[in-house]
Amino acid sequence: MTASRHRPESEPLLTPSEVATLFRVDPKTVTRWAKAGKLTSIRTLGGHRRYRETEVRRLLSGIPAPRTDD
Repeated sequence: MTASRHRPESEPLLTPSEVATLFRVDPKTVTRWAKAGKLTSIRTLGGHRRYRETEVRRLLSGIPAPRTDD
């Protein structure tokens, strides 16, 4: 695993509902953003989506997320 993909255990994660509240949209909209690649989601063991708080705050403030070249 590369260092750029490793998530520190202390990094806060948000639920779709929490992200939706911040953007004042429906949680399904947040899921659509993730499917469209506008927001990176992490899957829990139970299959639920979680979003990195740092990425969500960056998007909320209008700062584009850094590109990752795969």
